Amino acid sequence: MNSLVLAIVGVGMMIAGYLLYSRYLSKKVYRLDAGFRTPAHEPQDGVDYVPTNKFVLWGHHFTSVAGASPIVGPAVAVIWGWAPAFLWVTLGTVFFAGMHDLGALWASTRNRGQSIGTLAAKYIGRRGARLFLVVIFLLLLMVNTVFAVVISGSLVSTPSAVIPTWGALVVAVLVGQAIYRLKWNLPIVSVVGVVALYSLILLGDRFPVAAPEGFLGIGAEPFWILVLFVYAGIASMSPVWVLRCDRATTSTACGCSSAWPCCTARC
Repeated sequence: MNSLVLAIVGVGMMIAGYLLYSRYLSKKVYRLDAGFRTPAHEPQDGVDYVPTNKFVLWGHHFTSVAGASPIVGPAVAVIWGWAPAFLWVTLGTVFFAGMHDLGALWASTRNRGQSIGTLAAKYIGRRGARLFLVVIFLLLLMVNTVFAVVISGSLVSTPSAVIPTWGALVVAVLVGQAIYRLKWNLPIVSVVGVVALYSLILLGDRFPVAAPEGFLGIGAEPFWILVLFVYAGIASMSPVWVLRCDRATTSTACGCSSAWPCCTARC
């Protein structure tokens, strides 16, 4: 099948899912209320509970929900062909990923930004919640492992990607400071952030960085995997406005699946 036709059909399915199925869930199942005060406003503390611009919030959730498809989709295509991969990305996003994330966000915002594990203890008991938390931990461990292996392989095979990859984190922190501390205009900050990201790509092409083999007694890929896990640990403990929300602002302008509202409670 022509790839352009496939892309048009896929986009059409996504739009139909948004206009029809998500509207049904919002109105009939979750009964969303635009006047509801989220946990970002109720226990607002300037750290983990921070009211966030809707476009920044959208960017965060977009990058979180879309994260697994580029990883799993190609693997599905290699094993079973393009048709299952196409259905995975389209129908899977509409009826599974999107529905799951919307439900998780709804449940969390209605319960002071608490995690699904905490809510499980409330509704199905402590024993069931402990088992559920073990499953969540194993799933997150697998997802983080896949991301670490794929990204470390990219950093080794493409040294020019090192500066843009890590430089984007610096840009994200600066964007967070500009938006939440200095109160700069969001569109201007986003434009500056996008320009900085593309500049990092040019800089990376000019100055590729290759991790030396045998550094610290390990190979290049294990070295980057360790660095990525250290970064993940630091990012998971940092206030949401410092890195995670603003990281999505610039990355979405260019182009953790988080289960809870960004800038409402820790992911």
